[in-house]
Amino acid sequence: MQALRDLLTRAGVRLPAADDAAEFDRGLEHAVKAFQQLRGLTADGIVGSQTSRVLDGARWHLGDRILLFTPGHLMRGDDVAALQERLVVLGVFAGPVDGIFGQRTEAALRELQRGLGLQADGLCGPATLRAMSALARAVGGGDPWALRQQADVAVAGISLAGKVVVIDPGHGGDDRGVCVDGIAESDVALDIAMRVEGRLAATGVVAVLTRGTLSGPDIAARVALADQMGADLVLSLHCDGHPSPVPSGVASFYWGDARVGSRSAVGATLAQLVQSEVAARTGLTDLRTHACTIDLVRMTRMPAVQVEIGYLTSPADRERLARPEFRDAVAEALVIAVQRLYLGDDDAETGTLGIDDVLSFAGRG
Repeated sequence: MQALRDLLTRAGVRLPAADDAAEFDRGLEHAVKAFQQLRGLTADGIVGSQTSRVLDGARWHLGDRILLFTPGHLMRGDDVAALQERLVVLGVFAGPVDGIFGQRTEAALRELQRGLGLQADGLCGPATLRAMSALARAVGGGDPWALRQQADVAVAGISLAGKVVVIDPGHGGDDRGVCVDGIAESDVALDIAMRVEGRLAATGVVAVLTRGTLSGPDIAARVALADQMGADLVLSLHCDGHPSPVPSGVASFYWGDARVGSRSAVGATLAQLVQSEVAARTGLTDLRTHACTIDLVRMTRMPAVQVEIGYLTSPADRERLARPEFRDAVAEALVIAVQRLYLGDDDAETGTLGIDDVLSFAGRG
């Protein structure tokens, strides 16, 4: 536990005094939750693989170590993200600011070093940091990563035909997610995903599911599939749960944090469209959209949205989610949200477009 306390302190989280530093007490749990909330993670107080990864990265500050590209063992951490953010502001890196020192980050660093008259060795050490700091005081920048994503959507055309959408039903295999009264999150997510797949395929979309009935790939495999397919968008479908039966509703999440270049502008737009369409067509409580750093939306190179469709621990939401016609309504809402993303500033009122309209935009209706 002391190692965990040290990591939290290094990350800037204040911890209360503990009677026993070796015990995972309530104070430490609250500190973990505070860190998770600050970093856009699910604030459950559980130090799982995702929280551990972010905690480990948070211990590095820019200048603590020499940064370089190492194939097969990529350097990760807050220091890498800070470097990437500076490269974005200086106009040599288009993003994303993901905290991973890969080939694109190295190429941007070499370009900057050449421009500053330094040895273009791709190593971020003291000399490069001094030169970069002096330059950053006189230079400001925007968010080219966000602008690039928006431009890609703007020139893609309104028809969905030919676009590639990866639909990710959460959990799977031995991992059933939230389970209440015989209704499992993994089953609900897969059923809705298959309904979305069928509707998208009818419009000419190449719709791909990340898993089937028996499989439960990890997040890295799901992200890799999206990359291999050259997906335009990723929709990840989940249900939520809570110890109390009171919470209910739908919420949508997209990648984003406070750093320049660490935000999916198109993901934010799609999340809002998904949120408004699902809430309007189902009557689920609108719990709004939220920027986050959960792995699936952070690791994908294309815009991705994770949707939490109701609480299985809520009797009202659970009763709705058990009905096939309700799942149809959710599926239609998701398809319409994707279509509205490519329509741009359309005049259609939320909840009014139908599948026939999508087919007509695809030139098939």
